[in-house]
Amino acid sequence: MTGYRVSDVMTKQVVYLPAETTLDEAARVMKEADIGDVVVTDGASLAGMLTDRDIVVRAVAENSSPAATTIGSIVTREVVMIEQHCTAGEAAALMRDRGIRRVLVCDSDRKLVGIVSLGDLAMQLDPTSALSEISEQSPTV
Repeated sequence: MTGYRVSDVMTKQVVYLPAETTLDEAARVMKEADIGDVVVTDGASLAGMLTDRDIVVRAVAENSSPAATTIGSIVTREVVMIEQHCTAGEAAALMRDRGIRRVLVCDSDRKLVGIVSLGDLAMQLDPTSALSEISEQSPTV
């Protein structure tokens, strides 16, 4: 990963959904876009990030109704960001230190420009690794 910047490996497609969106709608959007996360907004503000894992662990495991539960009620509100010019190694260290799999990427003005995942980093480090293969083939919700 030496030499690679976060901007080299991040996913630039960021999907935003309002906090009032239901879980079933969010899951449909993720499936159609073939992504594992969406950024949740509360009006003009960033409310947090919702992952496919959040839907399974926080909603399904707790028997929440996907048609009646909003993403705002289960969203991870702690937003972890990294600047796009940081190294891929710094992103990996941040994920390890925080115990997370995805980090929002911002520019120098703190404007959101992408998302970097553990899978993105693995694919850059070794495209033939098992984690890279899983990340590439893993179906979303």
